[in-house]
Amino acid sequence: MVCNSGAWIAAIMGTIVENNIVMSEEDRLASQAWQDTRLAWLALAMSPGLGPKRIADAMRQVQRPIDILSLPLTALEGLRFPAEAAQFIFDGKARTAAEAELKRVAAEDAIVLSFDCPQYPERLKEIFDPPPVLWVRGDVTLLSRPSIAVVGTRHPTPYGSGVAEMISRDLAARNLLIVSGMARGIDTCAHKGALAARKPTVAVWGTGIDVIYPKENRKLAEEILAIGGAIVSEVPMGTFPAPQNFPRRNRILSGLSVAVLVVEASENSGTRVTARCAADQNRDLYAVAGNVTNKQSWTPNTLIKQGAKLVASWEDVWEDLPSQIRVELDSGYGCESGASVTASLLPDPVLRPQEVMVLEVLRQDTSLQIDEVLDALETQLTSSEVFTALFELEMAGRIRQLPGKNYVRTMG
Repeated sequence: MVCNSGAWIAAIMGTIVENNIVMSEEDRLASQAWQDTRLAWLALAMSPGLGPKRIADAMRQVQRPIDILSLPLTALEGLRFPAEAAQFIFDGKARTAAEAELKRVAAEDAIVLSFDCPQYPERLKEIFDPPPVLWVRGDVTLLSRPSIAVVGTRHPTPYGSGVAEMISRDLAARNLLIVSGMARGIDTCAHKGALAARKPTVAVWGTGIDVIYPKENRKLAEEILAIGGAIVSEVPMGTFPAPQNFPRRNRILSGLSVAVLVVEASENSGTRVTARCAADQNRDLYAVAGNVTNKQSWTPNTLIKQGAKLVASWEDVWEDLPSQIRVELDSGYGCESGASVTASLLPDPVLRPQEVMVLEVLRQDTSLQIDEVLDALETQLTSSEVFTALFELEMAGRIRQLPGKNYVRTMG
């Protein structure tokens, strides 16, 4: 069976409309069988107390997945289902919940991928406990592309933010898909880097695909979908942020990817969970070294000491990729929008002397507050000259203004 063209796409989405389409009896039966199979996987995924491993084990013990929804209570308990889950399925509540969820998914123009769908990413199937069902908004084919997960702290330094965005941009420009969790901090910077290269990116959420978290990233989510990216989750629609969901989703970040890049994270950061998942899943692990006096450098620096590969630019990742992956990336993916990150044919605008002086004061690894900038240039420039130079440099993309009138040089 294939579900990536024609009636099969409609079959996956639960939106088959036999309008001016003549389907053979064989195709009709195959389509119904596929929808029944997807319904069964979804019903189990929505049953209380059932995890990915137990669902997968149960599915291997039945001839047709849909049959599991009509088993007697004793047979369900024989599959090692908890009493609550077995009763939920036996009473028909699991089927009802799955049917209602499919309607909600269709209304959001989204898709449900069950484990046995041909479009379920093969790389994710390799992990110990792959999610039985994925909810996806956007381009589902992205999930099978070579990708790298870029993760880190929710409270990055200006240096960490700049590095995450720069490396993500440069790798995305070379067709390596950027995957992250769209959390505050490094995750957000990674997605923005890919978008700056005008390339799609995938966000893996710990909430339902209709629940944006954090809320300030609503515009980012819209941009991800607008440029042809995807949003993925293993929890039903309407699921609000719950602390236990985010460590669990980290295994999906690493599972979808060929490698994981850690930029900044403290000793107790959730990023360590993703790094551990990457090691367990036999994924390559990269890290950006940081200032040893900064607590956000603890995790990447420790990972490097433990064998993670040191990364300073996109070349460090690219040169380490398996040859077959690089060949696949070099072949391209038919993206119409090219990246604008290579050197320009025109020379950079010549900076005025005042702008050069201000730029020399600012740093990439830490921000300076406006008063600090004024103090540093007090004997050389007037305050109005400094303000004008800061404005011009920001317009030219040479510096960024952070909250509280703090300024930092951009990277790359």
